[in-house]
Amino acid sequence: MKKIALIGLLTFSQFSYALSVHCGHLLDVNSGKMLKNMYVESENGVFTAVEKFKQQQIDLDLTDKYCLPGFIDMHTHLSLDFSKKSYTEKFQLNEADYAFKSALYAKRTLKAGFTTVRDLGDVFNVTIALKKAINKGITQGPRIYTAGKSLATTGGHADPTNGYREGLLPNPGPKHGVVNGSAEAAQAVRQRYQDGADLIKITATGGVLSQASSGDNAQFSNDELASIINTANDYGFRVTAHAHGKQGMKRAIEAGVVSIEHGTYLDDEIIKLMKKHGTYLVPTLIAGEWVTEKSKIKGFFPDVVAKKAATIGPIIAKSFEKAHKSGVNIAFGTDSGVSDHGDNGQEFALMLKAGMTAINAIQAATINAATLLGQLDKLGSVEKGKYADLVAVSENPLENIRTLEQINVVIKAGVIEFQ
Repeated sequence: MKKIALIGLLTFSQFSYALSVHCGHLLDVNSGKMLKNMYVESENGVFTAVEKFKQQQIDLDLTDKYCLPGFIDMHTHLSLDFSKKSYTEKFQLNEADYAFKSALYAKRTLKAGFTTVRDLGDVFNVTIALKKAINKGITQGPRIYTAGKSLATTGGHADPTNGYREGLLPNPGPKHGVVNGSAEAAQAVRQRYQDGADLIKITATGGVLSQASSGDNAQFSNDELASIINTANDYGFRVTAHAHGKQGMKRAIEAGVVSIEHGTYLDDEIIKLMKKHGTYLVPTLIAGEWVTEKSKIKGFFPDVVAKKAATIGPIIAKSFEKAHKSGVNIAFGTDSGVSDHGDNGQEFALMLKAGMTAINAIQAATINAATLLGQLDKLGSVEKGKYADLVAVSENPLENIRTLEQINVVIKAGVIEFQ
């Protein structure tokens, strides 16, 4: 069957498709070296050749560009776009409204060079449907690994009824991600399996943007956590935990979560636990900056939220710096949906500002993220046999990390998505 090079939304299930690229420079994220004059070939969405260019015939000339693996954002919310109106929009928007918005945000994310994301909490299971639509070529977007609706306890960070009078919203239960006790915790995990989620996300502590008084108190008992982890293991799920406060982090790490999201109040004891258990930190620095700035705008947040944002937001970068210097595993994540979708690449410069090197930051968004996903055999580097995800920029990102905020070319699974 004839091989063709494809662009954008063309459906290609009936074709054998191939793409050959000449990269002037190609970053080997495993070694940290920038390789020169490289030939990259893919067939049916998988890299089949990565070698020195020897005058091969090519489909795409990137001799004046710097090529890297497609990036992975391990903390997004593609169905959300936070604003001053977010606290009232839940009463005004229908499932279809969120679905159309999520398709737009997915496209922006892909255009920013993020060919894979982990979505850690949506509404109406929108990202499960979005994942299927992207996989079928119906709309453009990154490869999605989604948790569906995140799990909380009554009054916890992801309880959708927080801040509203009794009876205004129906009382949520395990189906809608709110659990109390071990049995309901197990039921909620099984519900995510039935829904088609890829992983489990829990809110192990309070959070900033929820309308509840504490942003850091522990919100799951040890028994509930054990039930979630044990049931998740039965169904092949990895579990990640939103956590700001120390006690909630400690319980979640000891229970067996694979990553801590945010990690604001981590200390030496938590760092020691994370290193012992191999737990990753996903820092979301851009979200910390965003809530800090918005907390200064009078009336942007409800009073209970503004106080938490002003307190927690400025601390996240310092905690990340401490964890990184101590050797904690770091994976890239933005919490996009808090900050704007498409601005994901700004996280790189914030990581450098907080003490990382450029190659460490890029590795956090490639091989480290792929490892945390359990997909290192398929994602994270430009190597034969892996998904053919490639991005190109105009400058050397090891010398100017901010060039990753302006992606020139995006290739996902061997298809040119943006050029």
